[in-house]
Amino acid sequence: MSDRTAMLHGDTVYRVHWQPGTDVLTGVCHCGAAHDFEDPVELWEWLLAHPEGHHPEQPAAFEPLPPALGSPESRGNGGRA
Repeated sequence: MSDRTAMLHGDTVYRVHWQPGTDVLTGVCHCGAAHDFEDPVELWEWLLAHPEGHHPEQPAAFEPLPPALGSPESRGNGGRA
């Protein structure tokens, strides 16, 4: 068996991450929603209550980066160098 463990995927996969040095556990639902808890019972109740209380983060809308300083686009000359 290798040192690496394959990541499981699917509609019934839940993850619990412990934040070292704290009593905080982060529950991550298969839908992508995550929430921090100090009580493991509350964490599992939240995970298993899907979809109640689950609000997965929406990816940020794509916004093009402004042109780099000194680039032809930033000089306003139509892209000519």
